[in-house]
Amino acid sequence: MSSARVAPMVPSVHHPAVRAWRDALARAGSGEAIDVDEAEALLAADDLDALLDAASALRDEGLSHAGRPGILTYSRKVFVPLTTLCRDRCHYCVFVDTPGQLLKKHKPAYMSPEQALAVVRQGQALGCKEALLTLGDRPEDRWPEARAWLDEHGYASTIDYVAATARLITAETGMLVHANPGVMTHDELGRLRVVSPSMGMMLETTSRRLFEEPGQVHFGSPDKDPALRLAVIEDAGRRRIPFTTGILVGIGETVRDRAESLIAMRDLHERYGHVQEVIVQNFRAKPRTAMQGAPDADLREYVATVAVARLVFGARMRIQVPPNLSDATEFALLVRAGADDWGGVSPLTADHVNPERPWPQIDELARLTSEAGFTLRERLTAHPEFVRDAAEWIDPALHGAVSALADAEGLAAVAGPAPHDASDAVPYSGSAATGTTERPENPRAAHGGGAARLSTVRSGRPADVRGLAERAAADPLALDDAEWVALLEATGDDLDALAATADDVRRYTVGEAVSIVVNRNLTSSGFRTAGRDAAGTFGIADAAAIATDAADLGATELCVQGRLDPTEDAGAYLDIARAIKAAAPSLHLHAYRPQDVWDLADRGGLGLDGALAALRDAGVDTVPGTGVKVLSERVRAIVAPGDLEIDRWIEGITAAHRAGFRSTSVLFYGHVETPAERIAHLRMLRTIQGRTGGFTEFVPIPLPGHGTPAVPGRSARDEHRAMVAVSRLLLSGSIPHIQVPWTRVGRETAAVLLQSGGDDLGGTLLDGRVLPEAGIEQGLELPLGEAARIAQRLFRPFRQRTTDYRTLRQAQEPDAGRRSVAARGPAA
Repeated sequence: MSSARVAPMVPSVHHPAVRAWRDALARAGSGEAIDVDEAEALLAADDLDALLDAASALRDEGLSHAGRPGILTYSRKVFVPLTTLCRDRCHYCVFVDTPGQLLKKHKPAYMSPEQALAVVRQGQALGCKEALLTLGDRPEDRWPEARAWLDEHGYASTIDYVAATARLITAETGMLVHANPGVMTHDELGRLRVVSPSMGMMLETTSRRLFEEPGQVHFGSPDKDPALRLAVIEDAGRRRIPFTTGILVGIGETVRDRAESLIAMRDLHERYGHVQEVIVQNFRAKPRTAMQGAPDADLREYVATVAVARLVFGARMRIQVPPNLSDATEFALLVRAGADDWGGVSPLTADHVNPERPWPQIDELARLTSEAGFTLRERLTAHPEFVRDAAEWIDPALHGAVSALADAEGLAAVAGPAPHDASDAVPYSGSAATGTTERPENPRAAHGGGAARLSTVRSGRPADVRGLAERAAADPLALDDAEWVALLEATGDDLDALAATADDVRRYTVGEAVSIVVNRNLTSSGFRTAGRDAAGTFGIADAAAIATDAADLGATELCVQGRLDPTEDAGAYLDIARAIKAAAPSLHLHAYRPQDVWDLADRGGLGLDGALAALRDAGVDTVPGTGVKVLSERVRAIVAPGDLEIDRWIEGITAAHRAGFRSTSVLFYGHVETPAERIAHLRMLRTIQGRTGGFTEFVPIPLPGHGTPAVPGRSARDEHRAMVAVSRLLLSGSIPHIQVPWTRVGRETAAVLLQSGGDDLGGTLLDGRVLPEAGIEQGLELPLGEAARIAQRLFRPFRQRTTDYRTLRQAQEPDAGRRSVAARGPAA
């Protein structure tokens, strides 16, 4: 890696301020405790290189002492947002809802036990060991609706419901709960200790100004009183609870506030020894909040705070930085600042607190950790030091569950690679136990509606569609094909219940965000080596001009697909890709269906693997999983005999995934296919995903010119609702995103489908200024502003994404930290 240094901007080593922070740095680096003044001096120090070097060395010393040198950790988790009601009014928060917002979102006041278990079981199938229970603070103290729900279901308080849910999760799945319910009393901490091996609550800041002054971030939020939060952290120490806490950087606090916050947490830890990790979290502004116009935390200040946290707490503390709140290019810098833990990362659920910032893929996190000079290892929700000393720190009732998941080092036991799909895991063995003291709620009660209409399963048995939907939400593998067909054929109240159930599954897994990518299409069938010769055709120079224009208009993706004219040389697939990448290197090239790849493989004499390798070398980033209507030879022969044979499509997409390409997946419905063939198609996609993990999304698309519903007489909108809802339920835990094809259903119906399990609007489909007619679906743009308004009308956050569902890098000029701070591996 680069060894560039940050040039110190200090007047002289003899200047009093310089001597003060150098003395503080030397003391902290040697393991001595520093005070508030010294911490403040270090936070303000200009020589960031010296600060990071000292923090890195101290972290490495601690990891060596712990017996795991060069190891950074994370916890594989599911995020379970038990309720988004809250009595506080934090100015930066998009997690909370009011009862009125819940009503408009068709969202229950609390997740039911069945809903929580459904999410947890899917996470367990993906290798998760932690269930993070996060929720608003004491909503019953502000909202009568919360109090009414608790009374109806037999709970004295939200904390009691948290305890009951945690007990149920561990009893049913063996997973460990990390409880994060906000401010807790000494007695409440004791009640949760027996069901949760670790707990957490961010201190955030000790600034009383931010709490007491009107207009500041914590004004009007009783649970953000710094004295109250410090008391909770102290009570957790008295209760001998492994506790996670931390600070927020960039919410209006001063450098002195940061220093005081770090020292206050350290002092409590020195008294009780219970703080297992300190999170240093950077503020990210969110739309529709009072702080939406505030700048994000400055990178240099954030990195310095991470380093000073390490120096304040010393070698043996775990310092956590949330990976989804920083750009991947900044990871090595954060590691160099002394961080040694990434926190919880979910392969299933969204970060519901930061819905616009998706988690990195765990394999990507491992790669980035390796590039920073470290190895990534999974831990449990309680850190290894506390797991190994379970007699002191973990309630005896949880010893068996903890030891079942831990290895001899106290890290997570390695049980082989986690599956890509729940279908690779142990099958579901039954519903939630009914002998517990919990009182499960009907998750659909909040949605109202009449009594369930009985549909007929093909065997002739009547099926309670509402009950089938609940079973599907709990475990997609529990239903047989006839039962899935019954769901697909739902109408009336049953369809309403099906859509609501699917939307809850969407909400509690991928989250509330509605996403879209800014892109343009180019149909490669129109390529002519000799140049344009008719409307819709283009030459190699045109491809470059189209790419340059798309990038200039703000597109991040160019989608290219379509089999070349057989008179064109197959090598033109590669020429087009090279021209696009040469003209616009920043564009993500999403190119070539399995049918196109096979054409290159066969006519180009490269073979399938050779063709994929050549496309990678030419600059292709991901591939469209289109070029198939339904995975049925019967259907292909009738509707699209020119499409690729089904077995070759499956072979082609599987080979693409194994070559490192991710892809979309589709189903064209509403023509000659049967409901059973739709279900078989979804099952096959799930099977492929279980083997490769390569699908990023699924797009159910009504085939133009047909419109044949699965149920005669059912409206087109209801046909689409049923298809989207069944897709969400059957693919849950496998293919995460369900894309709504707004070009085929219209914008009004697209909004309805986003309430039926959909979470993505696909692409904006820019026409561009250069040969717009060269792209399929030309004339159908969805500008970002209009897409954002669709989400806004649904009271959902809006996110511009990359092709592979990552977060776009911030478009602001990098500061000095980004420009010149070198990232290195472990200190020598």
